[in-house]
Amino acid sequence: MYVIGQLAKLASVNVETVRYYERCGLIEQPQKPVKGYRRYPETTLNRIRFIKRAQELGFSLDEIANLLMLEETSCQEVQSIANHKLASVRAKMADLRRLETSLNDLLKQCASNTEQAHCPIITSLLPENN
Repeated sequence: MYVIGQLAKLASVNVETVRYYERCGLIEQPQKPVKGYRRYPETTLNRIRFIKRAQELGFSLDEIANLLMLEETSCQEVQSIANHKLASVRAKMADLRRLETSLNDLLKQCASNTEQAHCPIITSLLPENN
């Protein structure tokens, strides 16, 4: 059992993050004893670690809440959420590849530009060129 400061330290988060997760309903706040501090069980530590790992994988707190609700359900439901997230990640990657190509092309234009008063990057950002 851990007091909030110990829990936060072991989970590599700050105390306010623990409180925020409580307000969001991601973790339960233990009952406060008449004397002393609330004590959090090991399961709360594991849940916070789960939340942080899911965030690292790109899941939002709402998506994580859904995953936590599915903890006792079929793998098929969890797989459906993961497939949706994968599609979202792939779409973002495609957008980033297009952005990379555009920036690379603009940098090449800039490198071969002989006009000091005219910059292809600035010109491409002007409204009449879009």
